[in-house]
Amino acid sequence: MAGRKKTAAAAVPVNTSTDVVVPVGKGGFVGHVVGHLVGKALPYAAPWAGAATLPPLAGFATNTMWGDAPLSAGLASAALAVGGAALTGIAWKTTPAGTKFGKFRRAQLSASVAAGMGWLTTATAAGPFGSPVLDAWLIGGALFAASWNVRQVIRNGASGDTEETNGGMAALAAAIGWEKTTVKDAKGTGKGTVKASVQVEPGATIEAVQGTTGRVAAALQVPPSGVIVTPDPENASRGTISLRVADLLKDGVPFAPPVELGLLPTEPIPVGLYADGEVWALDPFSAAILQHVLVMGVTGAGKSEFLRSLVAHLATRRKMTIFLIDLAKGRQTVGHIADGIDWLVQDAKTAKRLLRALPAAIKARGDVLASEGLDQWTPDSSLNAVLVWIEEAADVAEFDELEEIARKARSVGIWLGISLQRATWGNVSTDVRANLQASVCFGVDKPGDASFGLPDSVTDAGAIPAWGSARPGYAYATGMGIPQDRWTTEVRSGLTDREELAALVAAGASYRDPLDEPTATALGQAYAQRAHKGTNRTTPGVPSSPVATVPAPAPYAVGSAPEPADSADDIEDDEQHMTATEQAAEAEIHEAYNEVLGSIPADPEPDAPYASIGLDDEVPDIDDEDGGMTFDAPAPVGTEEARHILYTELDGWVQTGRLEFEPADLIPATTAAGRKRPWMQGELRRLTEAGLIQRDGHGAYSIVQSPLQPA
Repeated sequence: MAGRKKTAAAAVPVNTSTDVVVPVGKGGFVGHVVGHLVGKALPYAAPWAGAATLPPLAGFATNTMWGDAPLSAGLASAALAVGGAALTGIAWKTTPAGTKFGKFRRAQLSASVAAGMGWLTTATAAGPFGSPVLDAWLIGGALFAASWNVRQVIRNGASGDTEETNGGMAALAAAIGWEKTTVKDAKGTGKGTVKASVQVEPGATIEAVQGTTGRVAAALQVPPSGVIVTPDPENASRGTISLRVADLLKDGVPFAPPVELGLLPTEPIPVGLYADGEVWALDPFSAAILQHVLVMGVTGAGKSEFLRSLVAHLATRRKMTIFLIDLAKGRQTVGHIADGIDWLVQDAKTAKRLLRALPAAIKARGDVLASEGLDQWTPDSSLNAVLVWIEEAADVAEFDELEEIARKARSVGIWLGISLQRATWGNVSTDVRANLQASVCFGVDKPGDASFGLPDSVTDAGAIPAWGSARPGYAYATGMGIPQDRWTTEVRSGLTDREELAALVAAGASYRDPLDEPTATALGQAYAQRAHKGTNRTTPGVPSSPVATVPAPAPYAVGSAPEPADSADDIEDDEQHMTATEQAAEAEIHEAYNEVLGSIPADPEPDAPYASIGLDDEVPDIDDEDGGMTFDAPAPVGTEEARHILYTELDGWVQTGRLEFEPADLIPATTAAGRKRPWMQGELRRLTEAGLIQRDGHGAYSIVQSPLQPA
């Protein structure tokens, strides 16, 4: 019997929809029901309470003040009538009516205001408690309260859910067919942008909403890039829509000068403004990972303006060095700020020298950072941060070469920037692009081109700069310390003035540090013999000038190979630095040279067995009257002396500015040393392992450091 005994605190069954246990006994259940009914009734009681108290109180007050005298009563009634009409108009104009329910709400509110003000006007003159004014209050007030109760029932429905009043956003959603999409909480930022929350119902996706941004832009009559939909990373059914309804950047963005000279590379670099007026700043050297940048855009889109802003800022900082390769229009783009660039390259041969020397510099910098106990470059290192900027990289380097540099450079503080019009697979390989984790994409001609430079998450959101050159300076930027939620916001780079930037770079000369010794040494002869040298605090005000060549030393023993004739590129580079008089004299020399060569008769035996023999070919046995002649081979020399002969040849080339050669060019020196080709190949391998020379992919070599100069 004890097991069957029920206590007074027995519980009612659990409501599966709310999982709330309601206790019974001691009035608990009755109290809960009463409380629930009161809570449900209170919203509906408010119109009745207002109708019961406000009209009689207001009518009594106005009748007491003005109802005794006919003149004052008439004037007060007239004023209240005019005011009531105005108030009714305000209610009509200010009530949203984007939906059918909104139109009903506007009509009901306007009618309620008109009726209330009409009754108050009558009560002022006739009194609120006389007939028929009192009757109108009782009947009209009840109808007024009941109508608002009906509105609440229709709005809330049986479940009591509250209405989401989206206003114009709800009308927009209905117009573009977002049947399973809810747009709510639309708010203006006050900076030309409206943002709202987007939520899709089961069966729909945010990706589908992103695909309709073009229709939204057309409905709102804004540019295609003015509508951005970004998903919520924590909830796949939610997102945010951003509508740019005003362009705050259309009048241009002024260049923002540095806050002070002598900053470190880790300070943010202001280069423009976002569409909402916030500063667009890059912070590559403070990021957890130094992200190389790909800059893309058609001619006239604003890439050069952006580059000038970036270089001008970095050229005023300590522990910063800039290398810039531009074979097309280097001086035209950055000539006025060239003194802030430590190595400005404008010819293909020097560009290849720079890029071939970078791997050795990367290795040397890695060794220094390891000795300093640093996993990656920071301002605490003795090394400078380095920017290597390459315009139209496909015309300068092989993909494998760029990929190696991009992959290895970031941890040693070398920031790589590649700028080109279209980053297609033919211009930049996918392996290179994978190592360019940051991007600045200016205007492109085709929407699909943006996908070569911007992440998929950005283009999927609708951030596609498909305006070509129509909006110079506008772009989207990712990486380099930029918060990810800003990647889909338009930016515009600052407009620069040549004289202002030139003065700024000149003022920064006393703060610029020269390139650190380990990096300069590792870059070798290519860096030491660079034609352009920027100014810094050790050489303030010294203009850039070509390096004078040093005469070659006398050849050792016998057989130093003569310098081969200059190539067309060499002649063209030299002519750029020659005066008119020197060019005229040079032309006379070439003319005399050609005249002498023209006087030499042709081979009298063009069909002889030896006619087609090359310098490296074996001489065939030829039966002639001189066939019995013999020559004494050079006396063999010791290994060190043989190497010295070879090294002297290489050093002579370095002193005259020649840094590229092929193995065949060393045959005379090898013969003078009494050695053969296998020995020479072994010595080349030995010099390569020592880092004094580098071998390219076509069998040629570049001299990094003369073997006769101390390291």
